[in-house]
Amino acid sequence: MAEKILIVDDDMETLRLVGLMLQRQGYQIVAASNGTQALGLTRNEKPDLIVLDVMMPDMDGYEVTRQLRQDKETLDIPIILFTAKSQVDDKVTGYEVGADDYLTKPVHPAELVAHIKALLARGKNRAAAPQEKGYSIGFIATKGGLGVSSLALNLAITMRQRSKTEVIAAELRPGQGTWGVELAFPETDGLNKLLKLKPPEITKARVEGELVKMTNGLHMLMASNYTRDTNPFEAQEQMKTILQHLGALGKILLLDIGTNYLPGLDDVLDMCDEMVLVTEPQPVTIQRTRTLLEELKLRGFGKSKLLSLVLINRVRTDVQYSISQVQDALHTPVLQMIPPVPELAYQASLRNIPLIDVQPEGLLTQQFAKLAEDIMSHIQK
Repeated sequence: MAEKILIVDDDMETLRLVGLMLQRQGYQIVAASNGTQALGLTRNEKPDLIVLDVMMPDMDGYEVTRQLRQDKETLDIPIILFTAKSQVDDKVTGYEVGADDYLTKPVHPAELVAHIKALLARGKNRAAAPQEKGYSIGFIATKGGLGVSSLALNLAITMRQRSKTEVIAAELRPGQGTWGVELAFPETDGLNKLLKLKPPEITKARVEGELVKMTNGLHMLMASNYTRDTNPFEAQEQMKTILQHLGALGKILLLDIGTNYLPGLDDVLDMCDEMVLVTEPQPVTIQRTRTLLEELKLRGFGKSKLLSLVLINRVRTDVQYSISQVQDALHTPVLQMIPPVPELAYQASLRNIPLIDVQPEGLLTQQFAKLAEDIMSHIQK
């Protein structure tokens, strides 16, 4: 069956000429002369692709694209904006509202056909190929202030350096981001920008565009530290959509969950292949850890999914539990213990660099390397 293309333009001569040309190429043509008509025909005819003019009197092409991307039935239809508007800002706006391609009039017929064929082929390949999902590791702490964010960040950097594959680290705590401040990044609100969109507007390309690339190759999705930016309780569907796209963008995905008070935690846990539980060797904290362990086991961690326990030590060894006492109390082996490093932490904050970069050959960096190797061995199994 011939592929169906919807052409939308308020200029009747353009409709006629483009329609004839595409019919000669074997395509089935549907035509609309305004935005409102285009929306109706798209929902009724379900075209395989849309060639859409921008400048129309009742509703411009940007708004048509925006509405189509907000509808689950039409959000995946490829759209080529075909217009005389040639400024860079016009093109940027087109891509921001969800267009797949942008061509400026006049265009040679062979070029238009080539772009149409490429988009249609891309859509077929995407539909035929199974969506690969990277290995997702969640980092969760028994309580706040244990250093789970620092652990996730430094481990992500180490895994990127050792694996040489696509590693993404994401802060899932809107309004509580720390990485941007610690590393002195000017733009630290990628997560919050995405959470303000409607779920259909959160595309894979949109998520990828909010990732910040470090010089070591790690990609990061950072959260703002302004609580006013987003209400996470009202953005759980957005978070779920973001996670799905992140899983398709990286081979290894490290998720900074913070504590178990994250809204939409169930969706995050469902996505994770492994959980790293962070605690400290103090009596009350260990009691709370036992409760969280039981909750995680009900979700399959420690059974069908891997569960790793990491201790972060902040005080002298004579005023805390030993590793063996922690393991006996929790009936869970400790994968790694991170020692207190206040001097390194101070130097890292002064220089706005990760902990492991203060002493690249030091003991702490070696411990992160060992932890990274242990977790990557899980991925390879």
